[in-house]
Amino acid sequence: MQQRRRFKQAESLKDRLAAFAKQVREKADHMPSCRERDELLTKASRAETACHLDDWANSRGLQAPK
Repeated sequence: MQQRRRFKQAESLKDRLAAFAKQVREKADHMPSCRERDELLTKASRAETACHLDDWANSRGLQAPK
């Protein structure tokens, strides 16, 4: 049986998502208005949303549904 390669992430998911969103937004800022730019901005927005969801999921105030 083949074993999975394990990789320990050096940065947290939140940090990686924030860095990705920043990088994509900077790339989109240097592009003229087009479909590609819109797609990059959508990716950045989704990464920021995922970052907020990660914050929410890992918060101490999160409670299980009753």
